[in-house]
Amino acid sequence: MRLIARLMTFCVVTVALVGAPAAQDAGVNTQTYRQLELFGDVFERIRANYVEEVTDEDLMEAAINGMLTSLDPHSGYLSPKRFQDMQVQTRGEFGGLGIEVTMENGLIKVVSPIDDTPAFRAGLKPGDLITHLDDEPVLGLTLSEAVERMRGKPDTDIRLMIRRAGREPFEVKVTRAVIKIRSVRSRIEQDDIGYIRITSFSEATTPGLEREIAKVAEAAKDGLKGLVLDLRNNPGGLLDQSVGVADAFLARGEIVSTRTRDPEEGQRFNAKAGDLLNGIPMVVLVNGGSASASEIVAGALQDHGRAVIMGTRTFGKGSVQTIMPLGPHGAIRLTTARYYTPSGRSIQATGIEPDIVVEQARLEKLDVSSRRREENLRGRLDNPDTEEGGETAPGEAAAPDDSPPDDYQLSRAVDLLRGLVLYQRRATD
Repeated sequence: MRLIARLMTFCVVTVALVGAPAAQDAGVNTQTYRQLELFGDVFERIRANYVEEVTDEDLMEAAINGMLTSLDPHSGYLSPKRFQDMQVQTRGEFGGLGIEVTMENGLIKVVSPIDDTPAFRAGLKPGDLITHLDDEPVLGLTLSEAVERMRGKPDTDIRLMIRRAGREPFEVKVTRAVIKIRSVRSRIEQDDIGYIRITSFSEATTPGLEREIAKVAEAAKDGLKGLVLDLRNNPGGLLDQSVGVADAFLARGEIVSTRTRDPEEGQRFNAKAGDLLNGIPMVVLVNGGSASASEIVAGALQDHGRAVIMGTRTFGKGSVQTIMPLGPHGAIRLTTARYYTPSGRSIQATGIEPDIVVEQARLEKLDVSSRRREENLRGRLDNPDTEEGGETAPGEAAAPDDSPPDDYQLSRAVDLLRGLVLYQRRATD
């Protein structure tokens, strides 16, 4: 019973330290004391009677984690090792499968695989449910326990049983690796349309974005005419980096606000002067794997009319988690606020609705080479603006030699930007 006494003393002192004045909260503290006494009783019975010996440390960590995970899917306890792993991850390098997950109905739900990682190459998709890890059911595990089991030494394998809508459950073998994330990549589409993909929001994302913008601007022939910002399957990351990314494209105005349960502790983040693209047209691509920080960027650009949001509805994570270190005992990740877009809307559990809904699809090119046109008709009039001898014999109309694009959503985004550029040019002529 000494352990219980020590627990009770510690817990009651803690309640007294963080609570309101004793005169006002005497009733509350008395009830809290009774609940803590119940906890101490259960704790002691487990230690004395459980079929296998369990350490006090394991029991306390499990109790803390259970308390946190009962609040919402994104709160939890980080052991010292997991806290260290998380700090490494935010710097852009970590070990594991390369997958962002949450918990849903006791199963692991894939939020998004990260580009060029083992999970991505294994074909995992947003919305997949992981039911077994190496034949062991996920049901009964906490999210932190499941994540810990998915991690391991590089070059070791893990078998995941996947449940995906529209097909029978299937197994995937994934080989663990050291995940090095280059969170920003870019290229030029059709000579003058920039394409920038952000895979996650780590400490290097905002400076990486600035470098890639300069790179595509320099590579564009006759100047950059438009930009596609690809946030598909981006699970989010650091709040300050999402603010920095949105700020790169906004010259003024609010980017995002956060609201805690204390109205006076909310924060507002505003854009600084200057748009790195000088107002050229933008399309932002999103889908169901775009979450958290990705939704902050998309929501800010949508509310300010700075970009057209295209794709499918986003994940809908509208909460902010704060990491609170516990000294040598790791840390807790606690949901402390909701965030709101500049227009004051919360996207929690609803997501960002695109301005233009475009489902991902596969294009198939139809053979129209035998279709007859005016130029194929005998005796047709010549075009006075073309050189003589340019006839095309019937059936010789050449089909375009460009192959169908692999990424239908990106193709639609580029087409939209082309149309916007053409419209603006004609409006100024």
